[in-house]
Amino acid sequence: MSSSVLFDTPGPKARVRNRIYTVAGSLLVLGLIAFSVFRLSEKGQLEPEVWNIFNNAGVRANIRDGVLTTLQVFAVAGLLSLVLGVLLAIARLSDHRIVSWLATGFIELFRAVPLLITIYALWVLFLSYKADLGFIGDSTAFWALVLGLTIYNGSVQAEVLRAGINAVPRGQVEAAYALGLRKSQVMTTLLLPQAVRSMLPTIISQLVVTLKDTSLGYIITYAELLYAARTMANNIIVNGENPITPVVIVVGAIYVAMCLALSSLATWIEKRGRRAKTGIAVAAAAEPAEAPDVLSVDAAAGLAGRGTGAGEPGATEPGATDEPPGPKA
Repeated sequence: MSSSVLFDTPGPKARVRNRIYTVAGSLLVLGLIAFSVFRLSEKGQLEPEVWNIFNNAGVRANIRDGVLTTLQVFAVAGLLSLVLGVLLAIARLSDHRIVSWLATGFIELFRAVPLLITIYALWVLFLSYKADLGFIGDSTAFWALVLGLTIYNGSVQAEVLRAGINAVPRGQVEAAYALGLRKSQVMTTLLLPQAVRSMLPTIISQLVVTLKDTSLGYIITYAELLYAARTMANNIIVNGENPITPVVIVVGAIYVAMCLALSSLATWIEKRGRRAKTGIAVAAAAEPAEAPDVLSVDAAAGLAGRGTGAGEPGATEPGATDEPPGPKA
């Protein structure tokens, strides 16, 4: 029986048991879906006029604007969180204890504080000093949401990068120092590139979390996708009720689609990185040397034997010696 690195290959009984579990689980999921559809139909949430609200141009425009503002916040917060994560990771690995302690305290503090509290506190702070800071209109809520996401996700990204840096073999670092590289050069040319490449799936996963956390902007009345959906659901009345369920289903599907697109991008980047060329030129293999000609060797041997062959001057007869002839004893 063959085995894998992660688990032993199941035998005949285990395969049958796994098939039974798969069928039972699939039937359970289908049953839950059927029950949900039945309940929605019973409550009148599947009526055509309820779903016809998405044919309205104003509803589609609100959803489009909500998606755009969500992506705007995600783009700014995602970029800033990566920059902050790199800075915090380097600071925490610093040889200066004060810098390392400050970075460690910052990371542990904002990882422990709930993100919603951080966003709300920044919003209240910006509202208090809105005139002095120059914030106008929605920019207050925008920067409160962006900075809250940046601080929290930057702290998490810092720990991810620190783990990737510590995973680099120590021998590479020692070899770099032996070559005369400074610590900044070792960090930027050796440690960070390998850390980013090895931890790329985790980094992208945290960016997906950042995208989902943009929905917390509705707490501070920022007009992102969830806030737009909540406003529409509360202001539209169909058959005497607010169409909350259809709006939640559509908006949830949009969030799932955006997260799946970002995850697919991460998978593509990872596969492309594995196929990337190293840039090291490989020399062409030299052609093997030709074997010596057998006839040439034989001819050379024959020519060499002509000067010492029988009957030639200087040849020595078999049994002859170089001693001069003399009387035999």
